[in-house]
Amino acid sequence: MNPNAFKRRQFLQWGAASWLLTQLGPQLSLSAIAGDRPSATPSQKPPRLKVGDTVGLINPSSPIEREDLDYSRQGLAKLGLKVKFGAHALDRYGYLAGRDRDRAADVNAMFADPEVKAILTVRGGWGGNRILPLLDYDLVRSHPKIFMGYSDTTSLLLALYTRAGLSTFHGPVGTSTWNEFSVGYVRQLLFEAGPAIFRNPPGFSIQTIAPGKARGRLVGGNLSVLAAMVGSIYLPSWDNTILFVEEIGEDIYRVDRMLTQLKLAGILDRISGFIFGQCSNCSAGEGDDPSLTLPQVLSDLIRPLGVPAWYGSAIGHIPEKFTLPLGVEVEIDARQGTIALLESAVS
Repeated sequence: MNPNAFKRRQFLQWGAASWLLTQLGPQLSLSAIAGDRPSATPSQKPPRLKVGDTVGLINPSSPIEREDLDYSRQGLAKLGLKVKFGAHALDRYGYLAGRDRDRAADVNAMFADPEVKAILTVRGGWGGNRILPLLDYDLVRSHPKIFMGYSDTTSLLLALYTRAGLSTFHGPVGTSTWNEFSVGYVRQLLFEAGPAIFRNPPGFSIQTIAPGKARGRLVGGNLSVLAAMVGSIYLPSWDNTILFVEEIGEDIYRVDRMLTQLKLAGILDRISGFIFGQCSNCSAGEGDDPSLTLPQVLSDLIRPLGVPAWYGSAIGHIPEKFTLPLGVEVEIDARQGTIALLESAVS
């Protein structure tokens, strides 16, 4: 080939690409980086639970023992619920609870099973992100059911909300502590379908980052899982959202790094409010190494956003926890540290 002809062709290709980016760049880059997808408020909510209903117990992340299933059954019995275990709930594949195809098959099977009225994960760990491409989102959309968990289950909560338009629930897993506080919010959200205001239990203090009130769709989960999903098709539009996050066992500089990732991806600049729940066992480092505190990190990264924000909600790896519905309209008060539902979370 004539070298000059090749250079001329290359120049024309680059020129065309540059023109396209000039015309579409702002929308293209923001959409691609922030994981934007054309999903807004869920088109339908799952039906509420009733005493005597059957809950499907699945384990899409790390392995469990038989006693974990027994404990989960006992906790759900306090709510008057029966249990059906996933076919692969006790599988093992290295540090995963079975192979990807089998863990995904349990999720799909529970949504397809007419006997199952709600689905609960037994524990977190790691592995949820791996099965997201294997889930049947059309099946989920046509068979809406309550889907609940936290920690690594964040990936499934966000994916089912984003790709199937289903409002999901960040709340107890099967091996959680089924105490009066946690069970109370499960009943209020999933059974009674009435108005709810989330207030911390006694002894939980909050730190206001920026005062004020805001309304929006509640979206969030575990910070490290969320950060690992940035750039994927499994995150929703962030406009008019109230973002909540929680974390466990991370050094403060890592929390800083993950929040900075959300900032650089354009996510934090689009939210209407921010809630950091609990950062359980999050340390400032070892020895004499200098460190920022978590309040300092939140002040640096969240306060400049100009949205209501606080730290310290009963969200995360703690015995007493809220059950929060993703995709439901809420109003927050950052000075009081409260979250008020503006609509029911179930139908």
